[in-house]
Amino acid sequence: MLLHDHIAFWARISPRVEFAREPGRSVSYAEAAAEVERIAGAFAAVGVGPGERVAVLAKNCADYPLLCFGIARAGAVSVPLNYRLAPREWEYILADSGARVLFAQPALAEAVDGVLGGLSGLESAVALGSAPPGWTGFDRWVRGASPPPPAAVAPPDDAVQMYTSGTTGLPKGAVLSHDAVFHLVHHWSVVYPLLAGERQIAVSPMYHASGFFGFCHAAAVGASLRVMADFDAVEAVRILDEERIVRASFVPAVIQAMLSEVPGVERREFADLRAVSYGGSPIAESTLRRALRVFGCDFIQSYGMTELPCSTYLGPAEHREALEGRPELLLSVGRAAPGSELKIVGEDGRELGPGQIGEICSRGPQVMSGYWNRPEDTRSALRDGWMHTGDAGSLDEDGYLYVKDRTKDMIVSGGENIYPREVENVLFDHPAVADAAVIGVPSERWGETVKAVVVLAPGAGASEDDLIEFCRGRIAGYKRPRSVDFVAELPRNASGKVLKRELREPYWTGRDRRVG
Repeated sequence: MLLHDHIAFWARISPRVEFAREPGRSVSYAEAAAEVERIAGAFAAVGVGPGERVAVLAKNCADYPLLCFGIARAGAVSVPLNYRLAPREWEYILADSGARVLFAQPALAEAVDGVLGGLSGLESAVALGSAPPGWTGFDRWVRGASPPPPAAVAPPDDAVQMYTSGTTGLPKGAVLSHDAVFHLVHHWSVVYPLLAGERQIAVSPMYHASGFFGFCHAAAVGASLRVMADFDAVEAVRILDEERIVRASFVPAVIQAMLSEVPGVERREFADLRAVSYGGSPIAESTLRRALRVFGCDFIQSYGMTELPCSTYLGPAEHREALEGRPELLLSVGRAAPGSELKIVGEDGRELGPGQIGEICSRGPQVMSGYWNRPEDTRSALRDGWMHTGDAGSLDEDGYLYVKDRTKDMIVSGGENIYPREVENVLFDHPAVADAAVIGVPSERWGETVKAVVVLAPGAGASEDDLIEFCRGRIAGYKRPRSVDFVAELPRNASGKVLKRELREPYWTGRDRRVG
């Protein structure tokens, strides 16, 4: 099946069932299918077809999945843009992907407008609402469009191109096929209890793998999305309790916020809520115990990355078992997902036995096809069908995976991937910085936060606040350092490489798992 086929199917079976709801708007499956056809027709009218890239820059909204399904119906490929990035980061992704059309909400359209002039391949900028000067309004863009003939696209073809931070500081476009998305939502249907007509809350950003595949999963099973544009703990709790939400997906920081910031949360009933899934970081045993008591539902953990979404699951029974005498299970990310395989390999590439720590590798039908225009990076990551994650971990005798550290330097803060080189490149632009290294340090709320370790240039002066403020506007807010240490020199090995493990060690000593 193709990305958009589920919408058409459920429009025939249950046309009046709600597909998406947001404040002031409800969209049925019949209305969603008609809008997908109209969007695809508008693409056909301007000559955008199979394999071409279309970018979407928006916060969560009912239009987001409709756009992406319309892009797929035209045979084109969605390029979701993280709305939290800085304009120069959007510029790079738009140029690298070769996007021909950009859709953006009005406020974001104004923010990105300044970088569009240098993008020779971008032919149309469409505003999802009132159009700034030089932009086309969405209603005008789709006016008069009629359903096009079926596009020449097949399940192995590209469906979505998601950008993930690169170790060189430049984002890489991970390309997933229609087939990969289909297999992912199929095994989600096995693991997550969500049925036709039931409702899930859509709070994970739709540019992110969890949010994007979340709305694909809802469409696959004929369920409904209750869309939240921005997370607010009080409003999220109200929606979970009062709007018949059956399933939710959060990062642990969001779960913690709802438990600690919402007065009276323990008096809520959450009568319809059956399952909460989480990922991005482990959950503390004390937080899990309280969450189980407050929400009264099952909890499911998953592990993966943009290139390899949801390759493991730690299910409800295992969460209960952890609280009944096996707390070590909460340090695990579970066992292989349906259709997936796991193995641990040493530096020589040979498979290691239970308990031995090496690089985590996984293969399965949901793995990316490769990195866009990055053949060497693709060959390095995908070897003999196995995705080499860059994470270090071990498997136990029962097949449970334990993530221990990262063989790459990536930081995960609140579910967002941050590569230190991106932050370091910004810091090096400051005239007072002679040398810098960026590491992740533990955070109870976010899993990890960004810390910069800086060597100042001789005779130069800069404070912690100066450097943090310097990063503002030059890089996404969630990537900015939250703290800065000043040192005389950075530890390096004989070849000159910064010893980041040595920098991280004082903050992670005594922890079983050295990632957030």
